Amino acid sequence: VQLQASGGGLVRAGGSLRLSCAASGRTFTVNNMGWFRQAPGKERDFVAAVSWSGGRTYYADSVKGRFTISRDNVKNTVYLQMNSLKPEDTAVYYCAARSGDSYAIRSGASYDYWGQGTQVTVSS
Repeated sequence: VQLQASGGGLVRAGGSLRLSCAASGRTFTVNNMGWFRQAPGKERDFVAAVSWSGGRTYYADSVKGRFTISRDNVKNTVYLQMNSLKPEDTAVYYCAARSGDSYAIRSGASYDYWGQGTQVTVSS
């Protein structure tokens, strides 16, 4: 499975961005997709995830109510709509896919495939 992320950029605090992640290859093996982020000097953190079949969503507390993850099964694409952005949201955002069920869905170690990352910068 190959993942191609896009949609990052520079935005002012309070603004919005939408990230996209297109999956190709053996996508029938994917059960869940997620977004993670890594700020300079920090560890990679879970942001959000969605189950590919039922559409159940999971969010980190820091983004709940501001970010929305969704998927388009026809286009094999997952989206992350980010609203009310804050400077602390600045990071490289990575999309990831896994074939496992929802167990440990917030753990990056449980994901099998990763995209290349897209930079999101929020200015104050």
